[in-house]
Amino acid sequence: MSPAIPDDQRWRCAGCGNLTRFDVTRTQRTTEFWHFDLAGEHRVEETDVHGESVDQVTCRWCGRSDAIELVPRHQPAP
Repeated sequence: MSPAIPDDQRWRCAGCGNLTRFDVTRTQRTTEFWHFDLAGEHRVEETDVHGESVDQVTCRWCGRSDAIELVPRHQPAP
């Protein structure tokens, strides 16, 4: 889960009601272990995330970034 969203909440666009589609711009600080083969191609085998921040959230439906709010996440009935 993103550091911008507590486990018991979710994003909602107050402009159009969207709960499911967002464009998220975020910044991460990571250390990665890159493994190169003899041809020079690489793959990332390990990633450690040292920090992350969400810079902007934009509603994919209506394009607003000024109307994104946190609302309670629905929990299953006991």
